[in-house]
Amino acid sequence: SVVLPSGLTVLCRTMPGYSSVHAIYATGFGSIHRAFRLDGRQVTLPAGTAHFLEHKMCETPKGDSFNFYAKTGASANAFTSYDRTCYLFSATQKIDENLDILLGMVGKPWFTKATIAKEQGIIGQEIKMYDDDPQWRVMFNYLEAMYHAHPVRQDVAGTVESIARITPELLYRCYNTFYNLGNMVLALAGNFQVDKALEVCDRMLKPAEPLPVKRIFPFEPDSVVTSCIQQQLPVASPLFQFGFKEPRANQIRTEKDVAAVEVLMETLASDASPLFRDLLDRGLVNEASFSYEYFEGNGYATPMFSGESRDPRAVAKSILQEVRRFQKEGIPPEAFERSKRCLYGEIVSALNSTGNIANGLS
Repeated sequence: SVVLPSGLTVLCRTMPGYSSVHAIYATGFGSIHRAFRLDGRQVTLPAGTAHFLEHKMCETPKGDSFNFYAKTGASANAFTSYDRTCYLFSATQKIDENLDILLGMVGKPWFTKATIAKEQGIIGQEIKMYDDDPQWRVMFNYLEAMYHAHPVRQDVAGTVESIARITPELLYRCYNTFYNLGNMVLALAGNFQVDKALEVCDRMLKPAEPLPVKRIFPFEPDSVVTSCIQQQLPVASPLFQFGFKEPRANQIRTEKDVAAVEVLMETLASDASPLFRDLLDRGLVNEASFSYEYFEGNGYATPMFSGESRDPRAVAKSILQEVRRFQKEGIPPEAFERSKRCLYGEIVSALNSTGNIANGLS
């Protein structure tokens, strides 16, 4: 880990003997960052602004940046999540050249009214497409039922109406605020030379003063909005999402806190658990679709379970009964140890992947 004179933090994990390098250039600007205060002024953003900005950053006056990667043989991508925006590539050759493309693309914004109007149409179609996606809809219906005001309840891409309010001036303001090098991280993992990578960074990046930006989130009560939302869509089998809203979600959760919940969920609902075997034997879930996740971030946290079921309410009832049994009888020691070893094994296995390591660093 090193902080360059430009203010950028670079995190490197060299992996001699590996054939590829994975690089992620990330900024702490995601879909939940809808309001911020800078220099005494508060700015409120339309839903989907971070995602829209990500799309526009990949476009330059000379063309789409991904065309430049194609010439080097690299595989490139970009994505916006709830709390960050990432630009990445994976390559086996010309690492310095690809890093040059990555830093140059993110370092030179280019927005016009014409290109923004074109992108509004493209992303608008993307939003409408996801409106008809059953898994996407069940996820956001769940979040809308769970959260009163937190921006996590809204689609990362926003709505057709919200992105219509985006202007070049707004994108430049967001870029200058959140794409400040003090708010960004470059993570590299794989077979590369650290000195050469840092030389590219020093050549490409100009020093930038850190900005004292304050992210603002609305007050979120501990209660849920409603206990159930149902939507009719043409699916072969009903999809469900069920979970619990963690109270006081604004409190800081350590890595140990997150790991503890993940071990608990593994103990409660893994393939080896009595709960899963019971649901499977009763034909309430199937192995392919049933899953669980601790979904947490700045101001939100919810352990949730999802899958397909002919009777979602019966699944929810069974999960609740098993939770109450754990509360009454305690967590079975053998199951707890098995879950810890399982999750530990998954973490160790992930260390074989340059992509997993770079993503974890960023």
